[in-house]
Amino acid sequence: MSLTFQTNFQLKARPRGFHLITDEVLAQIPEIRQLQAGLLHLFLQHTSASLTVNENADPAVRRDFEVFFNRLVPEHQPGYEHIYEGSDDLPAHFKSSLLGPSLTLPVTSGDLNLGTWQGIYLCEHRNHGGSRRLILTLQGQA
Repeated sequence: MSLTFQTNFQLKARPRGFHLITDEVLAQIPEIRQLQAGLLHLFLQHTSASLTVNENADPAVRRDFEVFFNRLVPEHQPGYEHIYEGSDDLPAHFKSSLLGPSLTLPVTSGDLNLGTWQGIYLCEHRNHGGSRRLILTLQGQA
């Protein structure tokens, strides 16, 4: 039997940085337990934040991600035109485009089939980005 389920939900506002949200995502889709095999698609409805999968155990990795992306895409660069919303806004758009607004993850035997040390990150690229909206779409065989 095929199953398709979709829900929207709001993540609480977080400070700039990389935040594990795996448990919050799973709490929104108890239907995942019905799937033997399938996919979970996550789509973030924002242009100054992004999603990625990476290390879920050592918080230093998330801090190092922030340092790396700030070096890669610095603020206060000459020639930026889109500065009306603050010096962090245009760099946030660049960072979001580099990482992307969506993820597609495998589901196996009623759970995400992530590696042992993998977790879902919300990458908040604004100093004060506010709450963020996600669309979760679950599809597969029950």
